[in-house]
Amino acid sequence: MQVNQMASLYLCLNSWSSSSSPSQLPRRLGETYSSLSTYSSSYAAFSNGRRTRGSLKPLVISGDPPTFVSAPGRRIVAVGDLHGDLEQARRALEMAGVLSSDGEDLWIGGETVLIQLGDILDRGEDEIAILSLLRSLDIQAKAQGGAVFQINGNHETMNVEGDFRYVDSGAYDECTDFLSYLDDFKYDWENAFAGWIRVSKTRKEDRKLSPNYWGAWNLVKRQKGVIARSILLRPGGPLACELARHSVILKVNDWIFCHGGLLPLHVAYGIERMNSEVSHWMKGLSGGDTSPDIPFMATKGYDSVVWNRLYSRDMSNLEDHQSKQILSILEETLQAVGAKAMVVGHTPQTAGVNCKYNCSIWRVDVGMSSGVLHSRPEVLEIKDDKARVIRSRRATFYELQVADYPEE
Repeated sequence: MQVNQMASLYLCLNSWSSSSSPSQLPRRLGETYSSLSTYSSSYAAFSNGRRTRGSLKPLVISGDPPTFVSAPGRRIVAVGDLHGDLEQARRALEMAGVLSSDGEDLWIGGETVLIQLGDILDRGEDEIAILSLLRSLDIQAKAQGGAVFQINGNHETMNVEGDFRYVDSGAYDECTDFLSYLDDFKYDWENAFAGWIRVSKTRKEDRKLSPNYWGAWNLVKRQKGVIARSILLRPGGPLACELARHSVILKVNDWIFCHGGLLPLHVAYGIERMNSEVSHWMKGLSGGDTSPDIPFMATKGYDSVVWNRLYSRDMSNLEDHQSKQILSILEETLQAVGAKAMVVGHTPQTAGVNCKYNCSIWRVDVGMSSGVLHSRPEVLEIKDDKARVIRSRRATFYELQVADYPEE
């Protein structure tokens, strides 16, 4: 299939036609949300209070992509790395009480705010299906006063860079199938993307029934998959533009969410600035003197936002003075950004979702994907200034670890 590069660029620009240029950063981190930037147009209905149902005050979302969210009275649920495992993703979302268990992929979370901490890509074969499911749930959630936010992780940024080291062979096939499906929709991204979750399973089954599928390794098929993935995920490609909708750092009420970990140097640089730079890079709009081709502070290096593991290290291997130093860095970061606690993914926790450093940091990556540890899904719930782990839907709230965050 021949794909015109200009069509891909047009698709990206068209889907982002309402995006504004990077807003000027506030002089003080403590300034109110309304002074930070114009609300993202995709959430304008929330800001104006136009909701189908629900009794809570509307969400107020600032930044493009979203950076600051005021979610009065909302239940917040955080889900860690999913790595292409659609079955485990559904289990986690059902456990969180936001996805119907009847196979219809319906939002049942009402005014809940769902946050996925990144690393949907790599190690599994249903990456685009998971992204499509979350987009579909976001559309449904908005109608009920809720919302779904996604955080970009290191595997999202790696793939936009063209680093396909951890791509599952089935994921290449999904890219080929999806690109063909997108062509059938004449590149009407908004309708095609949200609907992929409804047809992806059938497309995969049809592919596996092909007489050539189980034959000898097919070099041509693999090449087609690599080309399809490159078209979709290169900066300015349609799937890269979809990822550009998402933040690398998100503050919801008094909580910070990011994939790896936020440091004082990141806050000083500007979290909204980093979100804008990563988004512009993914849309293929960065370059020149005003923005680096690859936003280094957010996406490159061991201490970047998506790669940082400082807060997720095994504390049993740390000396007392090292733990105190990390706690000091964490407290400095939270104070600078005006947050009570931080939630991160990125580093699988064999003990399950847990908090450390006086519960100032929650680690929610449990390696649930079959491509990682295939662990039992767990999620974090934040409600009424109380955080707790949800492990089993049958037990509703299995309180492995609970922390209260009283109003100051």
